[in-house]
Amino acid sequence: MKAIKLGFPILLILFSIVFLIASLQLPKANLGNSNAPIYFPAGISVFMLLFGVIYLIQELRTLHEENGDIRQMLSGRTPKLIGITILFGLIYAFIFERVGFLLSTFLFLGGLLFVINGRKKWLVNVIVAVCFSFVSWYAFSQLLGVSLP
Repeated sequence: MKAIKLGFPILLILFSIVFLIASLQLPKANLGNSNAPIYFPAGISVFMLLFGVIYLIQELRTLHEENGDIRQMLSGRTPKLIGITILFGLIYAFIFERVGFLLSTFLFLGGLLFVINGRKKWLVNVIVAVCFSFVSWYAFSQLLGVSLP
């Protein structure tokens, strides 16, 4: 668990160093300030490096503390909900192209709502799934002009 907590800040630091080196090797501009194309990517990489170091320091400070939140999260109903959500997400991705956006989104959201809320709130589950599916389809398809399957 300790390696996972420290892995992301270390990857962030390494990525920012690689990005900084790559940004310093950008070609110089022919007109105006010759270093102008380098400023923005170099600045972003310096900020990423700074935040990565801060994040690593924070994780190292909390490393010695025992993390009861993770144990609490992995007990009870939570692992089952995580597994079901991943399973439903995979099924959603598999049927999305075959049955279309509206039906697959309704089935995905409705299934998750029934798992989380239970059968007693079936009317609320169905209304939320139908309304969300239709409103999101309308927003993307009609208002934004995005072609959905």
